[in-house]
Amino acid sequence: MTSATVGGPEGAAPGPVTLLVNAAQTITCAGAPRARRGAELADVSVSPGYGVAMQGDTIAAVAPDDVLRRQFPGAPEFDCARGLLAPGFVDSHTHAVFGAGRYAEHELRATGVPYLEIARQGGGIHASVRDFRARTDDELLALAGPRLARLAAGGVTTLEIKSGYGLSVPDELRALRVVRRLAEQGPLNVVATCMAAHEVPVEFRDRPAGRREWLDVICDEIYPQVAAEQLARFADVFCEPGVFGIAESRRLLHEGRAHGLIPKLHADELRDGGGAVLAAELEAVSADHLAAISPDGVRALAASSTVATLLPATMLFLGTGHQAPARSLVDAGAAIALASDFNPGTSPLQAFPLVLTLAVSVLRLSAAEAWLACTVNGAAALGLAGRTGQLTPGFRADVAVHAVEDYRALPYWFGERLCIGSWASGRACHQRR
Repeated sequence: MTSATVGGPEGAAPGPVTLLVNAAQTITCAGAPRARRGAELADVSVSPGYGVAMQGDTIAAVAPDDVLRRQFPGAPEFDCARGLLAPGFVDSHTHAVFGAGRYAEHELRATGVPYLEIARQGGGIHASVRDFRARTDDELLALAGPRLARLAAGGVTTLEIKSGYGLSVPDELRALRVVRRLAEQGPLNVVATCMAAHEVPVEFRDRPAGRREWLDVICDEIYPQVAAEQLARFADVFCEPGVFGIAESRRLLHEGRAHGLIPKLHADELRDGGGAVLAAELEAVSADHLAAISPDGVRALAASSTVATLLPATMLFLGTGHQAPARSLVDAGAAIALASDFNPGTSPLQAFPLVLTLAVSVLRLSAAEAWLACTVNGAAALGLAGRTGQLTPGFRADVAVHAVEDYRALPYWFGERLCIGSWASGRACHQRR
């Protein structure tokens, strides 16, 4: 890799310069500003001896350490201590704004009670809804802040957060306002998704036309208010047999798009309901979960621009014994991303590097495929592939340093806390010695 700079000190983004130097290995994931597919997923662009110059919120240069020091004389340095210098992780699927954990359900599943049966009995999402509604905005913010700090301590610099535990007009709007406050207080880059279509609220279930009424509320009340306040970028729907069907999901996402909300979809998580095919049809930015995707769904995603976001920690925690067919998706030509699905019921995971371990050990991806799925392709799953996910001049300064000498070592040493520094838009998120 040759030296890459943006205009040096005079032409770079305004703001102070910080140099990240003395890395044993640097992976830039540099390349086209779009989701990578097929053979492209094998190349993380390893550049030994290279460092990064961050100026303001932007990457100003990626070059050998001595070149950076000459170009930016006197700039303060962060010593990577012969570790791995890499793009920050993009966690493109979380439900990080919630109240209490759901510990009892974890034990219930161990006795053989299925997730959908727990939900039918008033547990699952509905338990989190009851808890959410009883809390103030300040309580929710105080609970979410440390969670984001723990994600940052694993190298995450950008994450998506969904609503969906309010399931009423005021509570869904409250959830998204809390997400906005998290984005404003930083330091992580936060993207909001409206997921009022997470479930049908309990109070609507016993009405003869309750399901249709709730869809009307989402389309006629929640989406317009979300758009008016610019509270979210995406609309997501839990498209699953027993939750929202294909026709309902299509209506919701069409209405969301009419209000400027880009479609996302929880698709084919527990049973194949045709969600992946629908996501491709609607040109959704991503179809997520996919543990029960059909061969038709694989083909549809491979032929589309929709990113297949895989959430291996969820299926591990649920104990289903099933995972999304990652190798089939990659081999068919689909773009895959990896995310945590951080939530209180089915993936209470705040140590993001474990996602890479599961990708290699369970999904049978290579370490390079896993890294690109967590960076460049995670960014594509949020429509941000032109701004983050790679160490390239002009991109956002979203960077992490890990105490390993090789990119393959991070998924290998699973369960370890190895991130020694992370920066989101040039702001320090986490530093540890």
